[in-house]
Order: sequence, then structure tokens, then C-alpha cells
Amino acid sequence: MRAFNRYLLMVLSVTALLGCASKPQPSIYQALGEKQGIESITDSFIKQIAKDEAIFPYFAKSSVSHFRQGFITHLCAATGGPCEYKGDSMVDIHTGMNINEADFNRVVELLIIALEENDVDYPTQNRLLKMLAPMRPQVMGI
Repeated sequence: MRAFNRYLLMVLSVTALLGCASKPQPSIYQALGEKQGIESITDSFIKQIAKDEAIFPYFAKSSVSHFRQGFITHLCAATGGPCEYKGDSMVDIHTGMNINEADFNRVVELLIIALEENDVDYPTQNRLLKMLAPMRPQVMGI
């Protein structure tokens, strides 16, 4: 009887672990709070950019409303949301800006601050940054 109880306990434990492991993870879009969450994150990001003396000059001649809408749509589409980004490529947007490593990293820091201000958990932040990381060469022109 003891052997049967151990066997049953083992089967139930494995089944429970497999059940947890197979639970689908929400898309990054969902984890960010969908469109409303992305809009709030974008607004926080814009405020961070506006306050940063090193980064603001890159955006000084930009239309805030155009940047806002483009960033929201791009983030929505890239994270699995229902949006379709039809704007310029990252290369086209950033060509001639001569973005250096320090300033690129600072923009990432400002995005992280915006995510934290919107209570985005660290696993979701990491998933988002991992998804955005391949765009680095396009943004920096390398």
C-alpha cells in the first residue's frame, strides 16, 4: 500500500508540474496592459526623454504627437498586439542621427524607468528588452 501511495503522489506531483509548465504565458502585448498600457508607458517614456539633457536633443525637432503615435503603433505591433505598423523603418528614422553607445543605453534606461513607473514586472521588462534588442544595429547605424 505504501508503494502505491508513493507512486500516486509521484504521478500527481509530475502532473501538477507539467500542468504549470504548459500554462501559456501571456503575450508581451497583454503583459504590458494592451493598448492602454502601451499608451501609458509611451507617455511616461516621452516625459523621461523631455527631462533628459543628453537625450532630448535627439528629439528636439520631432513632432511629439507623431513620435507618440508611431511608438505606440510600433510597440503594439512588435509585441503581438492587433496594430499594424506602417511607419518608416528603424534605419530610415535614425539615419544621420549618429547615436552613440552611451546615448543608446541611456534611452533604454529611460524606457525601463517608464516601464517601472507603469508597474511592469521585471520578467515582462526583460521579455520586451530581449524583443527590442535586435533593433540596436538599425538604430545606431552599425
